[in-house]
Amino acid sequence: MRVTLNYNLANRLLMRYRRHSLKLLNLISLALAMLVAVPVLAVVLNIFGGGTGDTWRHLLDTVLADYAVNSLILCLGVGICVGLLGTGAAWLVTHYEFRGRQVAQWALLLPMAMPAYVLAYTYTDFLQFAGPVQSALRETFGWHKADYWFPDVRSISGAIVLFSCVLYPYVYLLARAAFIERAGSMVDAARALGLSPWQTFRQVTMPLARPAIAAGIALALMETLADYGTVAYFAVNTFTTGIYRAWYSLGDRVAAAQLAACLLAGVLVLLVIEQASRGRARYHNVGGQQRKSPREGHRLFGVRAVLAQIACLIPIVVGFILPAGLLLRLALDGGDAQFGSRFLILARNSFSVAFITALLAVGLALLLAYAARPSAGASSGRGRNFLPRMYRRVVGLGYAVPGSVIAVGVLIPVTRLDGVLAQWWQQLFGTNPGLILTGGIAALIYAYLARFLAIALQSLDAGFARITPSMDTAARSLGAGSGETLRRVHLPLLRGSMLTAGLLVFVDVMKELPATLVMRPFNFDTLATQTYALATDERLAEASTAALAIVAVGLLPIIVLSKQIARGR
Repeated sequence: MRVTLNYNLANRLLMRYRRHSLKLLNLISLALAMLVAVPVLAVVLNIFGGGTGDTWRHLLDTVLADYAVNSLILCLGVGICVGLLGTGAAWLVTHYEFRGRQVAQWALLLPMAMPAYVLAYTYTDFLQFAGPVQSALRETFGWHKADYWFPDVRSISGAIVLFSCVLYPYVYLLARAAFIERAGSMVDAARALGLSPWQTFRQVTMPLARPAIAAGIALALMETLADYGTVAYFAVNTFTTGIYRAWYSLGDRVAAAQLAACLLAGVLVLLVIEQASRGRARYHNVGGQQRKSPREGHRLFGVRAVLAQIACLIPIVVGFILPAGLLLRLALDGGDAQFGSRFLILARNSFSVAFITALLAVGLALLLAYAARPSAGASSGRGRNFLPRMYRRVVGLGYAVPGSVIAVGVLIPVTRLDGVLAQWWQQLFGTNPGLILTGGIAALIYAYLARFLAIALQSLDAGFARITPSMDTAARSLGAGSGETLRRVHLPLLRGSMLTAGLLVFVDVMKELPATLVMRPFNFDTLATQTYALATDERLAEASTAALAIVAVGLLPIIVLSKQIARGR
């Protein structure tokens, strides 16, 4: 009898401990979701702010219409181009066999390492009037400036082309996965029934891959709307350049927040359109085993094989090989290229904020992902862990919000908090501490976390999905609590996912320009801001060294993705 009572008491204590652990995880998830949501809420609340009548009147009379029209044209052009490039490349490497196909599968990802603003600076130097292309044309044919027409890369059409060259891999990756996972056996069945390759693509493959292609286009459009370096360098007025101008040139933070709210509304409209376009359609893989390689009948020869090789080679050359070679030439030939102590300081600043952000993002994402894991929630019921899943959706919104919006949303509440902290410090100690948060890198790292925490969370979600809930159940039956289960069971199995998450966040922070320009402390420059500043001053040879460093770091996740593609084959 005493043994039974002791067992029941121990069981009740254990259940109480688990409930307390669950409540603690939920509280942590709530706090993280609120921290990430603060910048977006600050932007939205400032829609109703007053005192901006003169600024808005000036914007309406001068550039607000250009902001809206140019942003819309960019989205339409980039959406069409990345859809065609990404889907076409994915279709070729998935359903056809030709010489160089295995190299093209991973080489088509290389443009992801090249930030759009770096591509803009490089091609401007290459294609401008005094550049090597036009100079060679004039020397070869004896032309003068008035004798020929040459397209201006610093235009909205040039921005569309450059954005498409670096953003099509978003569509390529998702479309390729969809073609392999969903359409493999169905394509074989369609071809056996006599459908031509074009009919198969139009009637079978595209409908099944539509959600993946739409998601890739949506990601590319979000990156387009978030960009500042390219559109500012090309003098294309968009909402992103308007936010920066209202903040610094006009000195109106409320107007900047209201413009940021307009841009945020545009991003939300893109997400709603992408979801609504699916309607009630559902997409499932019912074809059994996935087809890992093309059939022998899909092998291309002769002219068709050459055309497929050229189609895969053009985006790789234009998006990575040519600009990387031009940057390397500028860095080696330019006598004033910055490889000295200044470069080391910039690299230290970039690596330090990127490393700290990546470390924090992985730790916070680990807590969020574990809190939403079904086995970490209630013992039963369909609504288990509803709150953590809702918090994760709020956190996921951060990546959909452009860096300029995040920066404005962070600065508004953080500067007010800085004032309160400074006043409190002065009352206690009689000295003025200055700017505690915005005077250092704390506010900058907070902006990075709000922007890129979703990337780490997605990577760790995928890692947790590969761990069966039975492992959690076995650990709990042996008396392990939530913390011990996480430490002894999950962490050893999540090392690869944690490394991938940290790497992706690290690279994105290295490349981030709008949030860094707005949020960086005084006299704190990074490789991205130095590249932008030097390129704006037309000192492209000096900017090439910092740009090359950013591209080199951007190659790291490409290597990881390439290994995953190789394993998939």
